[in-house]
Amino acid sequence: MKIALLGLPQAGKKTMFTLLTGRDVSPSRRPDEAIEGIAQIRDTRVDVLTQICKPQRKVYAENNFVLCPDVIEGERSWLDAARRCDLICLVVRAFDSEAVYHPAGSVDPQRDLVALEGELLLADLEIAEKRVGRLEKEKRAGFSSSQQAEARALEKCMDALESEQRLDALVLDAPERAAIKSLEFVTTLPKLAVYNVSEDAVADPRKDDAVSVSCLIEQEIMAIDDPEERNEFLAEMGLETSGVDRVNAASYGAQGLLSFYTTGADEVRAWTIREGSLAPVAGGKIHSDIERGFIRVEIIKYDDFVAAGSDKAAKEQGKMRLKGKDYVLENGDICHFLFNV
Repeated sequence: MKIALLGLPQAGKKTMFTLLTGRDVSPSRRPDEAIEGIAQIRDTRVDVLTQICKPQRKVYAENNFVLCPDVIEGERSWLDAARRCDLICLVVRAFDSEAVYHPAGSVDPQRDLVALEGELLLADLEIAEKRVGRLEKEKRAGFSSSQQAEARALEKCMDALESEQRLDALVLDAPERAAIKSLEFVTTLPKLAVYNVSEDAVADPRKDDAVSVSCLIEQEIMAIDDPEERNEFLAEMGLETSGVDRVNAASYGAQGLLSFYTTGADEVRAWTIREGSLAPVAGGKIHSDIERGFIRVEIIKYDDFVAAGSDKAAKEQGKMRLKGKDYVLENGDICHFLFNV
């Protein structure tokens, strides 16, 4: 799963990428180059389970961020990287600084967000127009059923895009969806707005599809090694968690992902699955043999595990449930898979 960091010049994308992934961006990086980095999703449930189980190691879930080239009107150097991602994260500048110029001459987050969303729409419209042109040439030799489905889908896409509507809500039948899948339209992807704000606005509430972070403050937080001092600093700012953690968690949720857990003396680990995944599919994230030879899964809810204080105690209290192939995993399930191959 990949998350595209997209934004106008001087929005703070490179700093945010480094804060999230720990990977520095080279000054010699080409303007059209996209780079990737892994961000651990700090999960308090992993921390609590680690305190209880005392394993040799703990493993958080991860996000894979892709720092895309700047979004500049009329240029599409960002498009190839973004369209191959699973989430579009729009980084919007909402801080004032005389030391950092704004390409539009003033700071206006709403204007910039509209501009970014407009560039996504235009990029998809260009893709659709090019494909329609090619289909017109192919039509001379006769249309196959898949080409007919593609032509119908493209007509609907063009109508929506010309009306400034994203394609994620467009109603298409199964053949139409299949016919245009390879075009990788960016407005079919979920999006999340991340506002890079000033220090005095970092605790301001945002809508569900947006999150605020101050890269300046996050750099200060990263410089504090002591966990207690870090928590005190966050409390003084009116925050429960760091902005990096909020961006990570919001990105995870915006992709429709959730975590289940495995525990033991060797390791406590968070595993990533899509919402609605069945138990065998979840087991397959651990090893393909588990999905192939799935028999059943033992489930203990996180709160029950913590209250009991151990796996054994939770089972003795009757908190363990056996589930079969049709069980849909829930966020926070602690799992032990039984299988045979």
